[in-house]
Amino acid sequence: MIKLIHCADLHLDSPFAGLAPEQAALRRAEQRDLLDRLCDLAQDEGADLVLLSGDLFDSRQIYRETVDALAAALGRVPVPVFLAPGNHDPYGPLSPYALPIWPDNVHIFTSSVPEGVDLPSLGCTVYGAAFTSEHPARSPLVGFHAPRDGRVHLMTLHGDVGGTDYGPLSVSDIADSGLTYLALGHVHQTGGLQRAGDTFWAYSGCPEGRGFDETGDKGALVVTIDGGVTAEFRPLCRRRYHVITADLTGAADALTAVESVLPRDARQDVVRLELRGQFAMEPSALDSLRASLAGRFYALDIRDHTLMPRDLWARAGEDSLTGLFLRAMQERCAREPDNEVFQQAARFGLIALERGEDVSL
Repeated sequence: MIKLIHCADLHLDSPFAGLAPEQAALRRAEQRDLLDRLCDLAQDEGADLVLLSGDLFDSRQIYRETVDALAAALGRVPVPVFLAPGNHDPYGPLSPYALPIWPDNVHIFTSSVPEGVDLPSLGCTVYGAAFTSEHPARSPLVGFHAPRDGRVHLMTLHGDVGGTDYGPLSVSDIADSGLTYLALGHVHQTGGLQRAGDTFWAYSGCPEGRGFDETGDKGALVVTIDGGVTAEFRPLCRRRYHVITADLTGAADALTAVESVLPRDARQDVVRLELRGQFAMEPSALDSLRASLAGRFYALDIRDHTLMPRDLWARAGEDSLTGLFLRAMQERCAREPDNEVFQQAARFGLIALERGEDVSL
């Protein structure tokens, strides 16, 4: 039996541009803490090896202390570690992977053509290939075939299954590879264990979300090879991202409706709250809602997509500035019914007129 940890897409030193500067700096520090959690996972699971499938760094502009932290953490892993650089951290002479700091248990693949390392004690061979540019157009699996020698054949790669860029991989190439398990990076959502021919493959997803396109639990895969292949997800993230929708249609007040849908265990998380439905949300009510929810989460972003209640269009027939304004906005909204900007403009304009500035024509 072979047990391995499959992880990818750490994106260390990400800018976290959507957060306040001090929060972004803390998130970058927390990313380095992630390295210790990865090391602990390998020890707790009794893993035989670790496969890292690229984009460990977010860009070529990284802090040296981050590079040193990664090297030190991987050196604490008590088993071999195999690393395949990706499109965000391609291998080259100026790459951090070329520095003479990597511990003996870490093997970094440096060629765009797959190379293999034998592990006789485990009866397996680990293959890997590196991105040596940001946009390699050729699949590293083209022409690759693992020998049928009764051994376990593993590979770690960064690539895009079904894509046309970033190391494109086809399902047929995976099926023809003869691999036992292919550990992939690049896609930030784990999609579960897949199979092509006799080859099992998976994306581990990223272990720490960085934006609202990376919601929910993030982590790594624990893969066990024992006749068959199984993969179990293990969460590693320090914070999660949530996108929560609150429909305010018919609500007496916004806060009550929002409270009913907010997660209860998300104080350490980053939340985007999207307000939808038909609701007369005045700017002061939106400010009050923000104040009521302040401190409930690590960071909160509120997006107001509510639309003006339909019964408020009734004033469009009035012989007044309000009526004239609403008739004009009603025509615009009818031409582009899905354009929320016009709906919001109608709502805020009506609020302004109803605060005493309306006059009869």
